[in-house]
Amino acid sequence: MNFSVRQAANVGLLTAVSIVLTRVFGIGIPIAGFVGLRITLGEVPLILAGLLFGPLAGAIAGIASDVIGYLINQFGGPFFPGFAISAAITGFLPGVFLHKRKDNLTIWRIGGAVFATDLIAGVVLNTLWLTILYGKGFFILLPTRLVTRIFTIPVYTIAVFWLNRAYQAYSKGLAQ
Repeated sequence: MNFSVRQAANVGLLTAVSIVLTRVFGIGIPIAGFVGLRITLGEVPLILAGLLFGPLAGAIAGIASDVIGYLINQFGGPFFPGFAISAAITGFLPGVFLHKRKDNLTIWRIGGAVFATDLIAGVVLNTLWLTILYGKGFFILLPTRLVTRIFTIPVYTIAVFWLNRAYQAYSKGLAQ
């Protein structure tokens, strides 16, 4: 897949925004003696990267944001490649589900993609990575992580919906 300079620049900007939202404005919540939960809007730019520029671009943005973000601010923990995989999935899956329909997306389609992506990457995989990394029980960490998703999934859905609409309107203006 070929990326234009404009697309590569946009993916780079979304990666940078994800890093800032995650590492600067993210809130870490301790669970069982370590930061077991991080509340952040850093997933929104990754979802947008996949939606707007395709699954590969979303995955690249996810990996880059996790690795570069860790180098800038460790957020109190060691580097673990599993979280880079989760970040890649966070950008990849919305691209698979939504990229071909990006011009005419309903909030329900976006919500479904955000729900599936967050359930797989944010809940199941990240809880598994924390279990492996810190040796805590999966089902000890899971309830708190599930409860936060009641709030984050609607916020992510609304943010992605409106940002996608704004980008589509902007890009149509550039084409004229």
